[in-house]
Amino acid sequence: MGILSDILGKIFPSSHAANPSATPAAVPPTAGPAGAASAAPVAPPPASQPTGGGMGATAPQPMTQVDVEQMLNEMAARSSEKLNWRTSIVDLMKLLGLDSSLGARKELAQELHYTGDTNDSAAMNVWLHRQVMNKVAANGGKVPADLRD
Repeated sequence: MGILSDILGKIFPSSHAANPSATPAAVPPTAGPAGAASAAPVAPPPASQPTGGGMGATAPQPMTQVDVEQMLNEMAARSSEKLNWRTSIVDLMKLLGLDSSLGARKELAQELHYTGDTNDSAAMNVWLHRQVMNKVAANGGKVPADLRD
C-alpha cells in the first residue's frame, strides 16, 4: 500500500513472513478436509504451550531469515549504476526499482512519522535510511547492526 510496504515487498519473497498476520490466517480455515488435516497439527502446539513463551507461539519466525546485506550487495553488483545502499536511502530505493524522488521520500517520511524538517533532505534521508533498516530487521531481515538502532 505505502512506500514502506513496497520496500518490504521487494526485499522479502512472497513466502516470507514479513507480515506475520498473513501466515496464521492462512492456516486456521477449516473449509476443506485437507485444510482441516493440516490445521489440526498446527493448532494444538500453541494451545498446549501457552506458557512456553515466544518460541513455541510464533510459527512464522522459523522461516529462513533473509540476509538483506547479501541480497542487496548482489543486486548492487548486477546494477549498471554504482549504488551505495548501505548509506543512501536514494540509492537503496533505486536499487529496489522504486521511485526515489524527493516527493517519494517525503511520503515515506510521513509514513514513518518523521518529525523533523522535510525541507532538510540530508537529515531526513539519514533518518529514513536508519528507519527503513530498522523496519526491515523488525520484519525478519538480517540487517548489519551498524545500519540499525
